[in-house]
Amino acid sequence: MIDRRLTLGLLAAAAAASPALAAPTIGQPAPGFSAVDADGRTRSLSEFRGKTVVLEWTNNGCPYVQKHYNSGSMQSLQTTAAKDGVAWLTIVSSAPGMQGHLTGAEAKAWKAREKAASTAVLLDPTGAVGRAYDAKTTPHMYIIDKTGKLVYMGGIDDRASASPESLKGATNYVSAALADVKAGRPVAQAATRPYGCSVKYGSAG
Repeated sequence: MIDRRLTLGLLAAAAAASPALAAPTIGQPAPGFSAVDADGRTRSLSEFRGKTVVLEWTNNGCPYVQKHYNSGSMQSLQTTAAKDGVAWLTIVSSAPGMQGHLTGAEAKAWKAREKAASTAVLLDPTGAVGRAYDAKTTPHMYIIDKTGKLVYMGGIDDRASASPESLKGATNYVSAALADVKAGRPVAQAATRPYGCSVKYGSAG
């Protein structure tokens, strides 16, 4: 009995020492992270402090992602955000061997081919950044304000379809949230349901 109690105590201590990641929460500081970009540079969220930041989870093999890139709507949104001084980080959390996984060279080629206007493409092959944000789909979108607080998370728009036709008349939640942030207003719809392909984490995910 003593040994069993000791074992349970050790397990409890271990759990306390390495708690599970807390889910990201609107109005709370966004989880910090660092990741290597397509150019091989280590980038961190902290380097963008003082700027509005958009996080976009992507997978170039996902038809939902392709809808937004093939139509040019994602690039248009990125370009508009960049003009307002927003840092846009596109994140690839697909594990090696999984759909959408990209090496640095492949990520650079993909960005050039798509004429993407994101600030950087970040590679997250272990899924550490994706899990910290509880990213579930591609695309899955997050907005962090200039103080480092999470002010939006969810879908890119209100049309959960891979059809390009669904873009007509869609309400773009990210565009609306960025407009609220720019105007100094609280984000009207701070959390929505994301849609798309599941993030292709490795076996640990």
